[in-house]
Amino acid sequence: MATKSKPELRAARHVRLRKKVEGTPERPRLAVYRSAKHIYAQIIDDTKGHTLVAASSVEKEIDKGGNKDGAKMVGETLAARAKEKGIEAVVFDRGGFKYHGRVAALADAAREGGLNF
Repeated sequence: MATKSKPELRAARHVRLRKKVEGTPERPRLAVYRSAKHIYAQIIDDTKGHTLVAASSVEKEIDKGGNKDGAKMVGETLAARAKEKGIEAVVFDRGGFKYHGRVAALADAAREGGLNF
């Protein structure tokens, strides 16, 4: 049996996580994706399959890149945009990544910005 690569293992963890976590109109899903250089976050209503709010370290306003400082800025930006749309409560989808480092920094900043999860 061949061993699985890191991306394959992460994808399997994400599938396992998504069996339990679902975004509704009342509590949409905050999905996080972490690449080598950047971090991306979206708030998604899974019943319609629509992205309601998004933020990423690729944006020009967030000039920190994909490090922990950039992740904090992405979390703050996402929370501010969610407040504008009237979103206060979300379910957190860490995307198969460990709740550690950049993912945790983004989540903490989003909580400080007013999102409940």
